[in-house]
Order: sequence, then C-alpha cells, then structure tokens
Amino acid sequence: MAAETQAQSLAANPPKDADDRDPVYLKIRDLVYQACGIYHSEEKIYLLAGACKRRMALSRAKESRQYLDLISSPSTRVLELRELLNEITIGETCLFRSTPQLTALQNVILPELIATRSKIGLRKLRIWSAGCSTGEEPYTLSMFLLEQSEKLLKGWTFEISATDLNDRSIETAKAGVYGTYALRNTTDLYRRKYFMPSDGDKLQVKDEVRSRITFSRLNLSDDTKMLFMKGIDLVFCCNVLIYFDIPSKKRVVQHFFSNLQAPGYFFLGHAESLYQITDQFRLVHLPGTTTYLKAAPGSEGTPRP
Repeated sequence: MAAETQAQSLAANPPKDADDRDPVYLKIRDLVYQACGIYHSEEKIYLLAGACKRRMALSRAKESRQYLDLISSPSTRVLELRELLNEITIGETCLFRSTPQLTALQNVILPELIATRSKIGLRKLRIWSAGCSTGEEPYTLSMFLLEQSEKLLKGWTFEISATDLNDRSIETAKAGVYGTYALRNTTDLYRRKYFMPSDGDKLQVKDEVRSRITFSRLNLSDDTKMLFMKGIDLVFCCNVLIYFDIPSKKRVVQHFFSNLQAPGYFFLGHAESLYQITDQFRLVHLPGTTTYLKAAPGSEGTPRP
C-alpha cells in the first residue's frame, strides 16, 4: 500500500457526483474490506466510487450493479477485485522522506541491535518495508544501510523485504526508475553514488542497492502469508494503517509484533500511533521521531535520551 495515496490527494476537493451515493458502492466497500481490511467511511465513499468507475470503463460494465456482479462472480471475482485494489491503492511518496527516522537508526537503534544480536552470534539484519508503494522507502533504507556497511555495520549483512498490495506499484518498484519529484530529497552525493542515468532526466537505482531488496505482493490482511514473515528486526509501515478500521489494525499489528525479534522496532508514519490498538509495544521517544519497541522478555531496553 502507499505512503500517500489517492485518498490524500483528493480529500481536499472531493468530486460532486450524486451517483457516488449509489448504495451499491456500500456493498462493494464491504467486499473490499473483507479482501484487504481497507475501509471507506461514507464520507470517503467517493474515492471508492471513482476507482470503481475507472474499472467499469475498462471492464465494460455499464452500471454499478453490473460491476458488483463482476467482482462477486466466482469466475471473475479474484482477478477483478485485484484490479480494483490496484486502483484504490495508487501511491505517491519520495526517497529520503523521513530523515529523523534514519538519524534514530544511526544513533540509537542500530547500535542497540548490533549489540544484542552480536551476543548470540548473529551478524545479519532483516528489515520489512510493509506498504512499500513504488519502492522509495526500501531503496532509501538500502542506500542508508550501505553507507553504514563501512561503519556501524562493518562485517554485517542485511536484507530488505518490500511488500505492497498494489501489483503496479510493485512493478514500478522493481524497475527502480525515478524522476525529479521522487528524488527531491536525495542529495547529489547519493545520486552520483547509487544511481545511473535513465530515460530523459530520470535516474535508475544501481544493482548494488537493488540486490539487497526482495519485492513481492502481500495483502496485510492475509493471515496465512503474514505468518511467514518471521525473524524481522525492523518493520516500517508508514501511513498504511490509516486506511484500516480498528479491528483490522489490531489484527495486522499483532502480526507485526509476532514477526519481530526482540528487541525489535516498529516505525509508523509521523502522525500515526498505536493508541487503542495494542499495548504490547513500548513507545520510544527519540529526537524528531517516535518508534515502538518490542522489548526482550524481562528487559527494560536501552535507556533513552
């Protein structure tokens, strides 16, 4: 899923269309919710209606009820619902979006993880970018960790699992080609070191960065697949859970908690929290950002600044 989605870009100026209040869209909303946990309130139903209309034009469904039949029929449901989810989760973000999170990693979190993992002979870190959109977050993390490979992480390896619900976003992420807007926070040093020229004024991420990342489609509401994401040291799930209702958030966050090694850290977007979701994590305040700690049993964790 995206860091900033179509919902954010259109929220300020919702389209005025009486057809968006068609009760059929409420039934479609329920199907979407059952499939992935994304919930559209009645105030946001126009976003779902817009996505449905784009798919109706491509699938040649002439009216909403015909489209409902299309995503309800056993023969077409799986493929068409997947296409609709691609429309709903269109994303936009940029590289190096959250400098405070990277600073926290460098100054506090990586030193702690290195110390605790070294005690048991581990010299490998596993990071999960959940809702990676078009790849900017995992590529940022890969470049940042490569910079640390001759410093904090000398002699260590790392791997990044980057997942998203949107098929098209995953394909864009795999290509690793970005324009000026996505690169707006990327320094000239990083551009020269980790990118190569592509079409026009675009840049493509070098293989050195890409080789540390595995991109795949994952529905965070798929309990079976979520169970396989074990042994994670860091989870980044920024501005994704804002599209879930409370029960869906609780279920997904429980998977994150279970899949993290202890101590392990969980990052949300700067405006998000786990209030009323879970009390299993410990909220940690760091300069310019916050994170959530899964502490080792019987441990109070590293003292915080």
